[in-house]
Amino acid sequence: MSSQTTHSSAQEPWWHSWWRTGRLSQHLLLLACVAGVVGLLTSRALVALSPVTGVLAALANPNLRRALQQWVRLRTVWAPAALYCLLLLSGFYTDQWDVWRHEAYRLLPWLGVPLAFGVAVPLSSRQRFGIGLLYVSGTITIGLATLGQYLLDPAAANKAFGLGQSMPSVTGIFHIHFGLMLALAGFFALLLRRSTYATSTLRLGLLIAAGLCVLTLHLLAYRTGLFVFYGMALLRALHLLLRRRLLLGLGVLVLLLAAPALAYYTLEPVHQRVDATIWDVQQIQLNHDINEYSLSRRIAAWQTALIIAEVHPWLGVGPADAYTAMMDQYSWKDFGLRPENRVMVHNQYLHQLLGGGIVGLSAWLLVLFGPFMQPRLRRNPYVYHFLLMEATAMLVDSLLELQIGFNLFVFLYGFIVVATERRVSQEAETLKPSALPTV
Repeated sequence: MSSQTTHSSAQEPWWHSWWRTGRLSQHLLLLACVAGVVGLLTSRALVALSPVTGVLAALANPNLRRALQQWVRLRTVWAPAALYCLLLLSGFYTDQWDVWRHEAYRLLPWLGVPLAFGVAVPLSSRQRFGIGLLYVSGTITIGLATLGQYLLDPAAANKAFGLGQSMPSVTGIFHIHFGLMLALAGFFALLLRRSTYATSTLRLGLLIAAGLCVLTLHLLAYRTGLFVFYGMALLRALHLLLRRRLLLGLGVLVLLLAAPALAYYTLEPVHQRVDATIWDVQQIQLNHDINEYSLSRRIAAWQTALIIAEVHPWLGVGPADAYTAMMDQYSWKDFGLRPENRVMVHNQYLHQLLGGGIVGLSAWLLVLFGPFMQPRLRRNPYVYHFLLMEATAMLVDSLLELQIGFNLFVFLYGFIVVATERRVSQEAETLKPSALPTV
């Protein structure tokens, strides 16, 4: 009998052995993560492939039934699912069927990505550390290449900054999203230095990478990225003070107060951007022509969205009808804007209120802040850095409106938040630390 079993095992196809042991599911999830990170930096096609590969990884789990039973108990997967269900519900009252069908397809990762990270055989801690390194190194590489493009003609670039223009990344990533990606990479680099897999050389490299992220943010004057960076740094300083680490907390706080002023007086890009920002906001305050001023147009968009939200408070106008509703309201009060300069909301919270009303905004807040209701998620540095930095950026832009911003949020939400709750849930079931990574 033993020889027969051995012979049968020798004849077993490799793919069947990989499926039975869970290696196929894990490797597919790893491939999805690599495709997600590389795609965010370079290729929309790879980003589109990533959730599909992740779902295949979930389906390849040899213990699929048990994994699905555990998945439905994860609280972090229900809020994204609720947002998607609200989109489907809006199909009963939408006037923009073509847009609705496109949104129903575009936003499927709300379901697929949490499924992948909640059901597939999880990555090892070393694999997750590798994905973190890939994100940090890839982001800083693109950042330095973009910085090199700036240095080819800094005078022209600084003049453009003074006119309110910004440089996209060399791979075409919109400046708002790339600034956020640089800020995230800077803090993630510092967190990865704590890993047991980080050698002394690697820790030094990650520290340098974090510094280069900050330098790039300043020299390219990415306004949203700087806003997120200083906002998160301020929260970290306050956290240190609350933990009674007074000297360190006060030192960081003083540095944070001095750094923006120092950057303003020593770095021409920052000087130009700050002056342009102040001038921009003054235009709408003084009732001047705001057609060429991005921040003034955003303020006009916020006022327009609030007017619509007052008329449709509970379920909003529907995600697919948000653009049409904004343009219709502009026809009543246009702030002197030409049609081509009438922008969308540029605030994720107002955008959710506009499209989904109070119900939709509540579901969105549950996605963003619901994980903080679980103490072990709240204490995880990757979870709170990611969520708080995204929450800060969304004060000044509708990041989910463009596919790059949506993909960035959903991928990191699954990779960090859903995977962390899964680990915590497993530890609670087994009453012992699990093999799942904390990074």
